[in-house]
Amino acid sequence: MTAIEPDHAVAVVGTGTMGQGIAQVALVAGHPVRLYDAVPGRAAEAARSITARLDRLVEKGRLAAADRDAARARLSPATRVDELADSSLVIEAIVEQLEAKQKLFTDLESVIPDDCLLATNTSSLSVTAIAGALRLPGRFVGLHFFNPAPLLPLVEVVRGFATDEAAADRAYATVAAWGKRPVRCADTPGFIVNRLARPFYAEAFRVHEEGFADPATIDAVLRESGGFAMGPFELTDLIGQDVNEAVTRSVYEAFFHDPKFTPSLAQRRLVQAGSLGRKSGHGWFPYGEGAEKPEPRTAEPCPAPAVVGFHAQLPGPAAVLREMVEEAGLKIAPDRTPSVSEGFIALPGGAKLTLTSGGSATTEVLGPCILFDLALDYRTCTRIALAPSELASPEDVRAAIGLFQALGKKVSVIGDAPGMIVARTVAMLVDLAHDAVGRGVASPEDVDIAMRQGVNYPRGPLEWGDELGAIWADRLLRRLHDDYPGGRYAACQPLRRRAAVEESLL
Repeated sequence: MTAIEPDHAVAVVGTGTMGQGIAQVALVAGHPVRLYDAVPGRAAEAARSITARLDRLVEKGRLAAADRDAARARLSPATRVDELADSSLVIEAIVEQLEAKQKLFTDLESVIPDDCLLATNTSSLSVTAIAGALRLPGRFVGLHFFNPAPLLPLVEVVRGFATDEAAADRAYATVAAWGKRPVRCADTPGFIVNRLARPFYAEAFRVHEEGFADPATIDAVLRESGGFAMGPFELTDLIGQDVNEAVTRSVYEAFFHDPKFTPSLAQRRLVQAGSLGRKSGHGWFPYGEGAEKPEPRTAEPCPAPAVVGFHAQLPGPAAVLREMVEEAGLKIAPDRTPSVSEGFIALPGGAKLTLTSGGSATTEVLGPCILFDLALDYRTCTRIALAPSELASPEDVRAAIGLFQALGKKVSVIGDAPGMIVARTVAMLVDLAHDAVGRGVASPEDVDIAMRQGVNYPRGPLEWGDELGAIWADRLLRRLHDDYPGGRYAACQPLRRRAAVEESLL
């Protein structure tokens, strides 16, 4: 199916931030665009706002003046629904209320032709449920743009239960022609991005709620070690705690209270207190004139240990640490220990320093132990988190700190959190991604594209999982499940099967 031709009209209903952004995208792509809002005067006001943004694009050299003038001529506010009758596509971006959306589309069906494609930009409601009130539900799709729509490339093309394949294909081709990167998705709570992104927030909030680390430190570790563009605390302050928490609750309720999607009580308290983030002047962090954002906990300089021992190979991406220690000129003692199943670094005082595998440092290894967190790339990361066991001495901790500082890293010492911060977050992302693919929500390629382009993750979760191995993710989740029984960390069947295959090939 080909895209809707550029000379065919596109209507946008709802003229808030998302509606205006979607209208601008269609307008710049060459379509005549009709704007409609139920509140009198808002469509005209939105048209003025869009033309002002086009003016700014011309000033910045991103749009030719002639193209701006042509776009202005194609943009028309409507005062009645029947003025949208010549549209080939209508995209709705009104309030997130099922009844309001159903009424709008049933009203539209009385005036538009039967071959007009209907689409909702909903982020939390069921596309199938909205279409359930329609005479022709087969032509109804979800087109979930991300804010700001003119800048962010991703669009989730959502197939409802009754959506015709031809309608989904036409919608996909159309947004691709607009310069966007569409991904196909079944109608599931949260679609791809809002479903798979929940652990990025939830695991950080849980580590904080249990007193293992403060928000500024957790954010810093996920940015500087995990490679994420923003930490979950600063990001939800930007989004709005009320908005983010509402999405979490919506997904949790839609999945019948699946423990994997359990909301955060600490975030609920922020919302109840009106501490909504940047827009209210305070969220996890303070904002406004004179506000000082808390700094992450960073260890003071410590001397590097005179000598360390490497026993067996460190697991996964941590194996490169031996090379880094050699390049830093630190002395490595000969390995005289019997063969061990998992590699570790022996510190001068006898403590073991190793990558977290899901348990706590105190319960996972007998004797003094210090765990370090997963990093996207140990060579390029700028911060490492350490979690000492209760048996580790202050001298052991200082030696571990000094070792990583000698490698050019800042060090944050956190509490003995099972799975630490980055590792448990990535394992949960990998698990939910395998679950989504296994349930036919989206293809593996579209899952990774959605998470890279929709929320700017440093890697797609399946790509990350392939690098770390399904065995790694499955074992880490099993150990977390031992510490937190109840189902939140129970690995999905597709991940467990993948891990079993990997085991059989060893």
